[in-house]
Amino acid sequence: MVRALGLVTLLGLASRSLCSPVSEPNEPDPSLAISVQLTGRTFINKGLVGFGLIPSNATESTGDTIGGIGSAIAVKRGTFKQNFDGTFSGTLTVQPDRGFNVDGTIDYQGRQLDIEFVLKPYYGTANLSFDDGLKTLALTYKRTVLYTERQGKKSTGLDALAVRPQTFGFPGLATGDPPLPIPALNATFNRVSLDMEGLVLNADGTFWMSDEYGPFVYRFEPGGQLIQVISPPAAILPMVNGKLNFTSVNDPQTGRAGNQGFEGLTVSPDGNTLFVLLQSATIQDGGSGKSTSRFTRLLAYDVSHPLPLTPKPTGEWVVPLPLDSKGNTLAQSEMHFISENIFFVLARDGDGHGGSSDKSSYKQADLIDISRATNILGSKFDSPTNPIAINGTLDKSITPALYVPFLSLINDTQLARFGLHNGKPADQTLIDAKWESLALAPVGDPRFPNDFFLFTASDNDFLSTQGIFDGQPFNAGIDNDNQFMVYRVTLPTVAPGSVQEAIGIF
Repeated sequence: MVRALGLVTLLGLASRSLCSPVSEPNEPDPSLAISVQLTGRTFINKGLVGFGLIPSNATESTGDTIGGIGSAIAVKRGTFKQNFDGTFSGTLTVQPDRGFNVDGTIDYQGRQLDIEFVLKPYYGTANLSFDDGLKTLALTYKRTVLYTERQGKKSTGLDALAVRPQTFGFPGLATGDPPLPIPALNATFNRVSLDMEGLVLNADGTFWMSDEYGPFVYRFEPGGQLIQVISPPAAILPMVNGKLNFTSVNDPQTGRAGNQGFEGLTVSPDGNTLFVLLQSATIQDGGSGKSTSRFTRLLAYDVSHPLPLTPKPTGEWVVPLPLDSKGNTLAQSEMHFISENIFFVLARDGDGHGGSSDKSSYKQADLIDISRATNILGSKFDSPTNPIAINGTLDKSITPALYVPFLSLINDTQLARFGLHNGKPADQTLIDAKWESLALAPVGDPRFPNDFFLFTASDNDFLSTQGIFDGQPFNAGIDNDNQFMVYRVTLPTVAPGSVQEAIGIF
């Protein structure tokens, strides 16, 4: 009997060692938790649990420098799993924006990269060294998919200085394109210009991408070929003297502000409703000034049957973005579906490593609730002649979304636990300036069924002293790595199965 008990004990110990490291806690220390209330429920930020990076001089299969990949990320369907040793692994599909553009835009073909990861969550309160912090999230580049448009033509990142006329079937049929941004009306550059931001992976292998030049939402085949384009209401399209003008250099007279089109993109777990969010207010809504541009627009589209007809809009709401201490708008860089009417919104300043200042004041994954917001779809506000806000004052007939601050990416205590910091010195351990992506994956802890890992990554703007594009070297004057962070959060309004379904976990 003693021997039998001993065997059981040993088996139990072995089983526990496979599930989690015995030398470290297997859940976050409660002292690290920060909570907020929304819709009568408690949302909890349990802290930073993983950090990793891809070096600024790393290259992909095309030979180009890996950069800008935090512009959008998504957990690739069917890849996320918990391993016997207590780690978690999977693949992140990441999407750069428009390439290295410190000296002007370049002919950068749109693309997405697959990055495999192994997450070993760190739940301790002691501060790790930077090198030890990197061991919590291992990242490995695997492959690249390049984007092409109609007739297999390459997309480009060059500034949109011309407009291609709409094609047959628009706006009713998905096979017809709206007037699209292109660099020039000639045989060489008559290719769609993309400044890629949001990314949604569909169950059938296709994917949606949101764009700042248009702003449009594009759908692609799994291999990167363009299928269809969704065009926004007239109030959002950039117009100059009554004509479309997609350039990112100057502000239009109405429509999205210069180079501030669709950033955030997310989908409901059933894949039927697509949500897209403008980076900040349109010009007529106050986007010409930082102090007046906080009221931006969130749109919803029915994508349950995206072909053969163009998806129809089903909702449009106003989202009030946060303001800094000077009263300037902190534009959003990403959003993510949590549950019906509840979303993450990532708002930030542009400071940190690679930014104008080393010290950041605001980088947060906040919460919004649109349940009581006014649906302005189909109203007079879809016309640019009827702004939703004038000089930063919202029209009294509109109730905006409820905005609740939640998770700070620059919390000093959390950063220090992984050997990171905010502010000088400007070295490799300084937090990056531009965090622009969010992705969720379930922890799978039966004690905390509503706990999720929240992944985020930075857009490093391809800043490298050893950069390569199209076989030619470039030197941006600074080495700014592609940083990734993972938080553990409790999202009480999420049905765990819905997120699992959305990323192919069963």
